[in-house]
Amino acid sequence: MKQGSIIVFSAPSGAGKTTLLDHIRRTVPGLVYSISATTRPPRPNEVDGRHYFFLSEQEFHRKIEGDEFAEWQAVHGHLYGTPRYFVDRTIESGKHLVMDIDVYGKKMFDRHYPQASGILILPPSMDELTRRLRNRGTESEESIGVRLANAKKEIAFAQTEGKYEYTLVNDDLERAKAEVESVVHEIIDS
Repeated sequence: MKQGSIIVFSAPSGAGKTTLLDHIRRTVPGLVYSISATTRPPRPNEVDGRHYFFLSEQEFHRKIEGDEFAEWQAVHGHLYGTPRYFVDRTIESGKHLVMDIDVYGKKMFDRHYPQASGILILPPSMDELTRRLRNRGTESEESIGVRLANAKKEIAFAQTEGKYEYTLVNDDLERAKAEVESVVHEIIDS
């Protein structure tokens, strides 16, 4: 049986990655969406085991020590990781896996899974990114400042040290949806 593809999406907070991933989940049948583990508290309407596996810091560290993550990173003061068993089981069954991993985690992940295809989603500008983060209404001004500083670092890292076969600028949502759908089909149909 042919192994499934791994498609990794990365983006700074506010670039529209979640919206584009939700679109792909609705429009491209048969994809398996990887669920990450995190130590951050759930946001309103997030469900454990559906959006993330919400773990305590102690549980997360036990899993690190047990080498249970394909990658893990500290992001915005919380830990995020990808369960290794989930990746292996999915691609070995021939299914295509879609993942949401930050740029630093993607580099670590590529050491274990060099065949993964990377899609980097960028905002059209830092001003637009600031506007989007404020409009969410979920972040304090201090948190927005941290996310903007991190976004600049993440974008620079992705462009100099990352392995992204595709870079999409999300300046028009409908165009970005069509473009990302086309890219995903190109990856899974090859």
